[in-house]
Amino acid sequence: MYKEELEVIKQAILNEVEGYEFYKLASEKAVSGGSKDAFLELANEELKHVEYLKELFDKIKGNPTEDFELAFNTELPSPGIYKWEKMDVDMLALAMSVFGIGMQMEKDSIEFYKKAKENTKFEAAAKLYDTLIKWEFVHLNQFTEQYEMYRKDWWNEQNFAPY
Repeated sequence: MYKEELEVIKQAILNEVEGYEFYKLASEKAVSGGSKDAFLELANEELKHVEYLKELFDKIKGNPTEDFELAFNTELPSPGIYKWEKMDVDMLALAMSVFGIGMQMEKDSIEFYKKAKENTKFEAAAKLYDTLIKWEFVHLNQFTEQYEMYRKDWWNEQNFAPY
């Protein structure tokens, strides 16, 4: 009946936990307080997503179909909008790595939810997957913007500019 949706949610929780651990590790490697805070903010954003998905999982497991449809209609928290500080020169390589990997994680999540949407039989689940896709796109766009900024700074530091 809705076993597939439960499997999607379980995998989504794991994906978010992996993101949390990754950003937490990045914060531990950061030297400046601003960098640490930025990476911790990303980690905490992943935890919010984990909490939401766990609550959703608990609501729908073992429920009849009508309750299942209602469970998917709960409010999804908005993704955070970040204001990044300028990264210290010695942190540029770390920032590029973190945002480069973060971009790939967001792309993978988007594809995961698109596939889940294609395979669901439930309209409410499809709407949820659309919302989760939008959530991941917000982060992907932010990470891409930051990555491009840091890449230009890194090129300047390597004396690659103006090439």
